[in-house]
Amino acid sequence: MPPPKDIVKIAIQMPGAYPQLIQLDQKKPLSAVIKEVCDGWNLPSPENYALQYADGVQMYITESNRLDIKHGCILRLTKAPGRCAEDLFKGIKSSDASVRCNSLKELANVSRDATFAHEFITKDGHLSLVKIVEDSNENNLIMTHTLTAFMELMDHGIVSWENLSSVFIKKIACFVNAKVSDESIQQVSLDILESMVMSSHGLFVQVKHEVTMERLIAHLQVTNQQIQTKAMALLMALLQTAGDSDRQEMFAFLNKKNLRQYIYKNIILSSGLVQDEMAHYLYVLQSVTLNHLEDRMRMPLDCCNQEQRDILHTLRQAAFETDSENSLSHDRRRSLCAKEFRKLGFSNNSNPGQDLVRTPPGLLALDTMYYFATHYPDAYSRFVLENSSREDKHECPFARSSIQLTLILCEILRIGEPPTETGLDYHPIFFSQDKLMEELFCVCIQLLNKTWKEMRATQEDFDKVMQVVREQITRTLSSKPTSLELFKNKVNALNYSEILKLRQTERLHQEETLAPPVLELKERLKPELLELIRQQRLNRLCQGTMFRKISSRRRQDKLWYCRLSPNHKMLHFGDVEEDAESPAIETLQEKIPVADIKGLLTGKDCPHMKENKGKQNKEVMDLAFSITYDVEEYSLNFIAPSRTDFCLWTDGLSVLLGRDMSSESMRSELEILLSMEIKLRLLDLENVPIPDSAPVVPKPPSNYNFCYDFSQTEQ
Repeated sequence: MPPPKDIVKIAIQMPGAYPQLIQLDQKKPLSAVIKEVCDGWNLPSPENYALQYADGVQMYITESNRLDIKHGCILRLTKAPGRCAEDLFKGIKSSDASVRCNSLKELANVSRDATFAHEFITKDGHLSLVKIVEDSNENNLIMTHTLTAFMELMDHGIVSWENLSSVFIKKIACFVNAKVSDESIQQVSLDILESMVMSSHGLFVQVKHEVTMERLIAHLQVTNQQIQTKAMALLMALLQTAGDSDRQEMFAFLNKKNLRQYIYKNIILSSGLVQDEMAHYLYVLQSVTLNHLEDRMRMPLDCCNQEQRDILHTLRQAAFETDSENSLSHDRRRSLCAKEFRKLGFSNNSNPGQDLVRTPPGLLALDTMYYFATHYPDAYSRFVLENSSREDKHECPFARSSIQLTLILCEILRIGEPPTETGLDYHPIFFSQDKLMEELFCVCIQLLNKTWKEMRATQEDFDKVMQVVREQITRTLSSKPTSLELFKNKVNALNYSEILKLRQTERLHQEETLAPPVLELKERLKPELLELIRQQRLNRLCQGTMFRKISSRRRQDKLWYCRLSPNHKMLHFGDVEEDAESPAIETLQEKIPVADIKGLLTGKDCPHMKENKGKQNKEVMDLAFSITYDVEEYSLNFIAPSRTDFCLWTDGLSVLLGRDMSSESMRSELEILLSMEIKLRLLDLENVPIPDSAPVVPKPPSNYNFCYDFSQTEQ
């Protein structure tokens, strides 16, 4: 039978005595429990004793934490905190150096306990430690124990750091600034100075005045990783606590001393695996440094600012080189500018500055575009001119893409977000590159253009392309490339087809990790959802689609319409005029019985692609499909208006032929429907009333003044 909740079975140890097994009554005062234990060993004066954990962190047991004691715990009978504090207080004042050393060593250990620390500080014991440091008459070992004990005591927050004397602060700074000093002393001293800086602005000013930045940078180059880490911690504390002017001054000095290169060579490349504590400080440095871009990111373009307007026109002139522009009339020049800004990809070509009003990314997008145009002029011109010559629907808009890409990079690099206390996500590439944001943009804008072509994207696919580019960047950065060149090679190797393969692999892995009941539910739902998709495809074929005939004589292409009969037994088709929207089925003169259809061909296997072999581009070939019918193998040849229509028709025809659907659209839609259905089935709907009919749609509002105008912004 288990003991009552208030009774805990524990063992109590004491050096030189057999352990006592007792049932601790949590309702009984702790002093009464200690008295019973002392009586068991015939020990007088139970008030001089206390209980503490024998294993792990040897904390004193108090009335406030006694409920944490679990069954089977091993406790130890030891000196009471007050008595221990008194003995150690006497020991550190001993004339015998070995007694002082041992007392300070023990003090450094027991000071981790808040109960002891309170007793020791009550006796002004911490002031004795301050005196030892100020006098500096002790050897290195005693000084190390003194500083360690002091740091442990101060960590409890019982005494304010601001009560420390300037003499003490100067002594600690001297330990850090010394070129030849004991490593243990330097390590604890760096720790103490970091806590001072983080505690108040007044101490920040004193520490910044006393500690030389050269010595901090020198500490980053030593082989001792603990000193490297503590020096980095102090440096980050100084940067985070500094005001704007102090921070700019420190950054200027650190950039002059090539701090990032020091870190890159002496910590990232030489250390191999960076420990978590150092990784956090590297993350903080990266965050604090990149956040200087926040002002530009949150500042919209001012259309009245001549300098900003000049940069916009520089972008235009660098792309199109209009030398004869000045000879044009005002209206002709204005019309030319609007045309060229449209080719550059601005939505508002008459006033392109309006595209940069949205914040973020604000002026930072203008900065990145200008950096690309001026530092990589050939790549910039190639991007703009290449897309200017494409068909309108397939051109990749440089300005619109640049604005959105800058926003994506700001989000990935967390520009404008304060560093978190536990963050570890630093990018080694940051420390190898002075202008990380700008250089990343230059690589990624060319990647975006490459991905746009790989996806054969149109303006309607803009958001989808940006989503893929974001994934390419985040996946590559997660591999921690150590240089811009390595990032460039990796991100360009991660093309669109690779992204699709990775997504598929991860989806399959996710399915494998699902619980068996969920997998079973998924398999049960599939047939029902596939039937839903089949019906949707057949309904879409019944609505019909307008197709374009590709003429071999370079005449204007003719249009024709094809649709499935409502009973799914006939395909009706015929020529139509361009302005025809959805011709009635009776007006389509030609028809093919579905029962006569023998096969479905796609791509290069289609007869009309074989006839024009070598003349059709890949885009047209990917949209081509044919049906063969009758015994003489006649064919009806199609060129779908879009990839979506291609998938709908090939799926629908497969259903008519009794085959499985195989398009990427079907797989994507099935995955979405499965995910939604499973989530709905797994919802906890207990006591939630489900209506039998859909809720009534409310009346439209009297006005739409609350709507936000997205016409000039990208979401």
